[in-house]
Amino acid sequence: MSFLEITGLQKSFGANQVVKRFDLSVQKGEFITLLGPSGCGKTTVLRMVAGFESPSSGSIRMDGKEITGLAPNQRNVGMVFQAYALFPNMTVAENIGFGLKIARKPPAEIYSRVKQMLEMIKLPQIADRYPFQLSGGQQQRVALARAIAVRPKILLLDEPLSALDAKIRVSLRDEIRVLQQELGITTLFVTHDQEEALSMSDRIVVMSAGQMEQVGTPFEIYNFPKTRFVSSFVGTLNFLTGKVVDAATGRFSVDGQEVVTSRGLQGASNGETRTLALRPEAVVLGAGGEGRNSLTGRIELVSFLGSIVRIRVRFNENVVSLDTFNNPGAPPPQMGEDVTVSFGRGDLQLLEEAEKVAA
Repeated sequence: MSFLEITGLQKSFGANQVVKRFDLSVQKGEFITLLGPSGCGKTTVLRMVAGFESPSSGSIRMDGKEITGLAPNQRNVGMVFQAYALFPNMTVAENIGFGLKIARKPPAEIYSRVKQMLEMIKLPQIADRYPFQLSGGQQQRVALARAIAVRPKILLLDEPLSALDAKIRVSLRDEIRVLQQELGITTLFVTHDQEEALSMSDRIVVMSAGQMEQVGTPFEIYNFPKTRFVSSFVGTLNFLTGKVVDAATGRFSVDGQEVVTSRGLQGASNGETRTLALRPEAVVLGAGGEGRNSLTGRIELVSFLGSIVRIRVRFNENVVSLDTFNNPGAPPPQMGEDVTVSFGRGDLQLLEEAEKVAA
């Protein structure tokens, strides 16, 4: 049985439906990320799990118990917000121990747990400081410690890293993941940052316009996107639009040049126009060997980015981008130069809901 079971969850504000049938089963100890652009409904889902919003319909069960109608303080969840929400008139130790004090835990237990939390976030020396005396990264660590001090069954993280600078953000996301794994705490994490989602998650739920686009491991989401939205939102992607020559064998025509997929074109019909997705890192300069696809085109743009040189190649209507490593001994090709690029058959992905154009 799943530890957290969300079934048919929907939420509307007046005529605006912000969450459209959200279904998710979460195992105990899993780190699940809700990933999507602003306004896609991910934070609303998190707030419904926390009890801060009431669903218009649907059910939330935790550890086998129905919690849909329970108040936030009856759910045993910990939540960390984007804004640190620390009490400015309390010391770090008082902030961390606040939930325990509300729960009427003995002073000795509060003192012991606060000390343990400070050591866990590697800040034992700041117990007597106030929030205004801390950096942003330190404040977010304290907010995290306060959330887990009460030993919640589920930890909810609402874009907790978005207010931090890039270097601290990378460091803190690694710390959060290590801490989550050490504690074995079931976690729902909300972000619009694909790199955070890919690096931290056991599974990712990609959301758009209130609905779930795809659920899968980071490997599955990145390498096998099921929709155009997932393909374009998670990572950089090339789109090749052409005509299906033979769906069964995966033969596909791109601007008059034929490529072949490794798995056929299931769901496509011969003669129709469809779109294939291709990651830039799968494309290399030069003709492919046996079992690889090759396309010949003309270089449209060369961008020098230090260690990386980004090249854009146009065939006719279609364009692909690829990256090569900077090599001082081998200058990059020049704009206007005719080149051949190649990629594996397995690197081509037919999008399930790709727009169809009448042949």
